[in-house]
Amino acid sequence: MEKSFMEAMDFRHACKIFDETKKVSDEDLAYIIEAGRKSPSSFGMEPWKFLVITNEELKAKIRPYCWDQPQITTCSHLIIVLAAIEEVKVESGLVKKKLGRKGFPEDKLEFYVGIYGSHLKDVLSSDDNIYSWTARQTYIALGNMMTGAAARGIDTCPIEGFEKENVEKVLEIDTTKYQVSVILPIGYRIEPQSTFVREPVENIVEYIK
Repeated sequence: MEKSFMEAMDFRHACKIFDETKKVSDEDLAYIIEAGRKSPSSFGMEPWKFLVITNEELKAKIRPYCWDQPQITTCSHLIIVLAAIEEVKVESGLVKKKLGRKGFPEDKLEFYVGIYGSHLKDVLSSDDNIYSWTARQTYIALGNMMTGAAARGIDTCPIEGFEKENVEKVLEIDTTKYQVSVILPIGYRIEPQSTFVREPVENIVEYIK
């Protein structure tokens, strides 16, 4: 039975080692990816791509550049979340194409493309700035995939501890088009969940009336 949202939130934890004998089904994998695909993004650009790796040799090549964390090779599927670079540039033509999905007339579409370029002038001024912007958005998709996985009783562990350039070299990524943002192993826990600890609400929320 699929868990409710809060049940999924209570279930989720950063799984440190996965049961290598258990594999996530194609149906559940599709559900998790769909949670990422349907996530919101600035200007609706969806500036991400998901590489889903099951090749054990490739996972083994990546692991040394992820602080040798066992999640990389024990997981069922390794999702590499990429942040888009080239496709969010106005000159790529993809910005107009994506904005055009809403069916705007040509004059209104050109207006919105102009607004996009104007508002993001500084962001679009360099690939480093673009990466900073698009990588932050990938975390929206990341969070939704993690919660979606938890709803199906599937474990995850978001990983920021990796050598970005080396992982990109192993994966032969054209970094003018995409760059690695975060890594998400998924699978099933082999150890009991650790105690769920969070700060009390009163310590993190301030109401301003």
